[in-house]
This record gives sequence, C-alpha cells and structure tokens, in this order.
Amino acid sequence: MRAKSLTLAAVSAVLLAPTMLPDAEPGAGQAPVAHPLGEIRAADLLARVRTCAQVSQERYATDAGGSPTVPVCGTREAVFWKADLDIDCDGQPGARCNGVTDPYFSDATAFTQSDGRYLDAERLPYVVVPAPSHRWDYREHGITGGSVVALVYGDKVRYAVVGDVGPRDIIGEASYAAAEALGVNPDPHGGGTPSGVTYIVFKDSRVRPIEDAAAAAAEGERLAHRFLGGGR
Repeated sequence: MRAKSLTLAAVSAVLLAPTMLPDAEPGAGQAPVAHPLGEIRAADLLARVRTCAQVSQERYATDAGGSPTVPVCGTREAVFWKADLDIDCDGQPGARCNGVTDPYFSDATAFTQSDGRYLDAERLPYVVVPAPSHRWDYREHGITGGSVVALVYGDKVRYAVVGDVGPRDIIGEASYAAAEALGVNPDPHGGGTPSGVTYIVFKDSRVRPIEDAAAAAAEGERLAHRFLGGGR
C-alpha cells in the first residue's frame, strides 16, 4: 500500500544524519564497453546495473510495513535501485488523479513547475525519491527536482524526472504518466506492478523547466548513451 508522499516543506523539517558510502563502478576492474549511438536497449542498461555498490546506509521497503530489501546502489554517473512501482497521483487534480480515484491523493508535490503550480501526474512522467534520512540522502548525490531518470521495465526504456519526495523508509513509486509510458496499469487504486522496475537517476542532471517531458526524454537518451560508454 502506498504511503502519502511528502511536500518539500515537510522534507525540509526532517532531521538529517549525513551518511554516504563511496561510489564504485559496477563490474569494477572491467573497462566500459563503447555503445554505438542509436536506440537505448533495456538489456544494455540492465547489464550496466547488474552489480550493486550500495550507497544507502540501510535498505528500503517497497510498501508500508514491509521488510527492507531494496538498496540504493551507485556509480560515478548515477544511482539506481530495483523495486516495484506504486502509482503517485499527487499534484494537480485531473480526471484520473483526484481525491475520488486515489485514497492517498495530495494536491501538492515536493517540486513545482516553472509557473509555481504543482506537477501534473497525469501528464508528466516523474519519480518519487525517499525523504532524506540516515538511510540515504539523495541531495548528497547531485539529485534534485528535475533530475533525469531512466526507467526500465521489461524491454522498455522510458525517461522521467525526479518530481516528488516520499516516506523516509519506502522506495519504488512513480507518477501516473510514468507508469502509463511503461505499460504498467496506472490506476492509482490497484494499479502499479509488484516488481521488475529499475530506476536509474543521473547525477548532476536537471531539466528546466521540470514539466518539459520532451526535454527529459532527449536528455535522458543522451545521458544513457554516456552511461553505457558511448559518450555524446
């Protein structure tokens, strides 16, 4: 069951105990393989994140009350985790995301659009990151609102931005639009998928304005090529 995401004001009130383990490359000792420019394949990204160098102090649960089994892993270019996908419908209310369709609906998101309004989960593919805590602090890895994310599910690769912040002990949540793009049931009440989603967040990346999904896709493609060793 999805827990309610936190607004930026709530996140800023969290007391932090900064912890960060050193980043390491998956498959240490192996030279990166150059990737030809072209369509990014899910298999290539999954191979790149096959090995986990854990950067979170502790692991996360995928649902409230669940066992903490998911580590946040890191490389020089990105952090990643493999989890479920719960549907976040928070932000601007619409026909599919509102207080009637979603029992956990909030009309706020941690980050806002360029016009000051909250994000639109029905239109913008975004990912939820856990609130900073002793487990892990996303801000220590060059991640903020608008950071670019590659989402991998089955043979699909889609791109999103970091758009909301959730509970400190739960991971694995993305917007209605992100789920829909991946072919996951986006229904906020009973949708999502219990496993099989890989989230790759590129460090020191940012899309402006945050609501520009096309820019996120273009930048995600470029960063994914670089991540695979192709460079661009």
